[in-house]
Parts: sequence; structure tokens; C-alpha cells
Amino acid sequence: MKTLRDRYCIVGVGETEYSRNSGRTTRALAVEAIRNAILDAGLTPRDLDGMMSYQNNDSTPANWVAADLGIRLNFFMDVVGGGSSTEALVGLAMGAIEAGMCQTVAIFRSMNGYTEFRIGGTGARAAAPIRGQDLAQRPFGMTSAGQNFALTFMRHMYEYGTTSAQVAHVKVAHSKHASQNPKALLKERVTVEEVLASRWIVKPLHLLDCCLETDNATCLVVTSAERARDLRQRPVSIMGVAGRVSKPRTDFHWAHGPITRVAGYYAKDLVFGQAGIGPADVDLTGSYDAFTFTSMLQLEEYGFCKTGEGGAYVSSGIIELGGKRPNNTSGGHLCEGYTHGMSMVIENVRQLRGTVDDYCPRAAEGIHTYDYSPGRCRQVKDAAIAMNLGWSMPPTGSALILRK
Repeated sequence: MKTLRDRYCIVGVGETEYSRNSGRTTRALAVEAIRNAILDAGLTPRDLDGMMSYQNNDSTPANWVAADLGIRLNFFMDVVGGGSSTEALVGLAMGAIEAGMCQTVAIFRSMNGYTEFRIGGTGARAAAPIRGQDLAQRPFGMTSAGQNFALTFMRHMYEYGTTSAQVAHVKVAHSKHASQNPKALLKERVTVEEVLASRWIVKPLHLLDCCLETDNATCLVVTSAERARDLRQRPVSIMGVAGRVSKPRTDFHWAHGPITRVAGYYAKDLVFGQAGIGPADVDLTGSYDAFTFTSMLQLEEYGFCKTGEGGAYVSSGIIELGGKRPNNTSGGHLCEGYTHGMSMVIENVRQLRGTVDDYCPRAAEGIHTYDYSPGRCRQVKDAAIAMNLGWSMPPTGSALILRK
């Protein structure tokens, strides 16, 4: 398989505060996040000549944001999409640089996901005209992500005996990680019993099985490995990427293949083939947690455990800090803030650099205790390879493998 392994790097990351009331436009949020990523990389705005974003008619175009930063672009693109976009756009940025269209690309996602366009079936989205797949789904009450995905989650429980209590450990683990994260919106640790006692949203999802809704902007900067060597931060190399891989159908995806099958089934050979490694080589994961079940299903489908054993995997302690392969060490979408996948790549970049922000006394110096007791460390010891598993819906996904 032809690969661009290690020829491109993520050299800068940045974000705004994760809040439920930004009081700002998506344009202003994007400018702040991109500026933070540029400064993180040790670049200036004039060093960027490419910019990409993704949105769902809820944000500001890249070329408008670039003008606010004083950047003249040789390449820009805005993509419509959600949770599978981050990893896909990293791959597209690599391709644009490889083709000679630009040299350094900023990728951003800016959203007022709580005060303006909420993800669920309420607010501005619910008021939008009915079209496309909605014509088939709305009569059955399938207007939100949870309602759409619940069919896959319930079938997994039926086929393999997966329990809500097992999957609740995803929320428990991510809440522990968030409690060590100064940026996290929700820092309170929860128990399995508290997850199961929270009210139903749509079976099998309780309230605490569901992600946050937040206002924020996030950014990554991608450039060539050659250029990365001269920049401020330790370059994080891109080993492999798979972008927006799908099942045979993306609407009624259960018509082809098991309803429990998610797109990672098709993406894993692409991304692991490019990277030249397997699941056992990965030290930490960032598995998209729109819901507890989405993390579990992807970890299973990408081969971190056998088919049907996802519930046992996530409840074994392996995904917690101090476990063999921690997942979403920032707290993820369940606890840190909902960013449509970008923040989990940002977290893994910082993990590989050894620069996560936690409550270790000397964290600002990059010195960590690896004490994972409450209110202490969340830096993974000796982290060398990280993987991100992007999710848009069961039949669509993306993946990214990084190394220090």
C-alpha cells in the first residue's frame, strides 16, 4: 500500500474555552483557536497558506477567518460534516501539501453547539425544513443522533449480552480523566450506579451516557516533516489516516451487513496498513464519545478486542489512566467539551509531546508524577503511539495514527 507515513506532522494545536455560553460569534472563536495553534507551533500568520474547516451550516467559512488573521491563502476548503471530519481533513491537508497547492494548513472547527445550533432534535436544527433522509426517519421519532444510533446499540446488547453497566464504565473512566483536566467543563467523577440512575434519553442511553453540548473552537496545524523540524514543538508524526470510510450504505446501513457493524470495520485495514502497525502497538486511544456506546463499538471494531467483547473491554480498567491503553484522557466529549472530534486529536498530540495540562505541581515544565489519584496527573507514561477513532454515525468513520 502506498503511504505517506511520517512525511507530515501536526505541529500546532489550539482551542478556546469550552463553555455553555461563549457570548461570541463562531468567527471570533475560530480566530482565537487558530491564533493559539499558530503560536503553539512557533509560526506567524504569514507562515500559513492553507486553511480548512468543517461545519454543518453552523459556522464561519475559512476564507473569512483567514482575512481576520491577515492570512492570504493559496488553498482553502470548507467541508460539510461532523464527527468523522477531523481525521479526514488531516489527510486532505497532507494531500494538498503533497500536490504543491500549499505548505502549511490550519484545520479548525468553530461551533456554538449549546447557545445556537444544538446537535439533538431541538432548537435551530429542529426548526429546519424536513428533507432527505429525514423524510424516512422523522415519522418514527428518529430526529436526534441518540435515536438514530440506539438501534445499533440495542442490537449489540441483544447479540452479545453487552450490558448498560459495562458500557457505563466509559463515562466513569472519562470522568476520572476530566477531573485531572483544568479545561474540562465537567470535572466531577461519577460511578456506574450514577450513570444507570440518570434519566432515560432513549434506550439504552441514559443522560450520563450522552455527550455535552458546548460552545468552542479548536484548531490543528499540519505541515511537512521537513518543515516541522525547525518549529517550536516536538513534531508529532502522522503514521496513517483513513477519512470518511463508509459501509455499503450510509442511510439505511443495516440493509448491508450487521447493524452492529460500524465503519471502523472497513477503515482499520487502511489505517493500520499505512502505519505498518497493529492495535497492540497503540499506547492510547481517542475514541469518539458522542455516547458511551460509540467509544465501545469503535474500540471493538478497530480490533482492540474481539467482536462482541467491547463491553468487557471497556469495563476491565484498560481504558483508564494507569490501564494498558487509556482512552480520551482529557475527558472527551462526555466530560471535557463537545468539539466534533477535534479536541481528542489535540489531546493525543499533547500526550505524545508530554505536555498535557493537569494538576501535577510541575506540569507547566513538562514534569509529571504519573500519579493518577484524584486531582493529580493525566499524562500517560512513555506514550509513543496514539490513535484517534472518528465517528459521524455507525456507517461513517475516520481514523488517525500518530507517533512522537
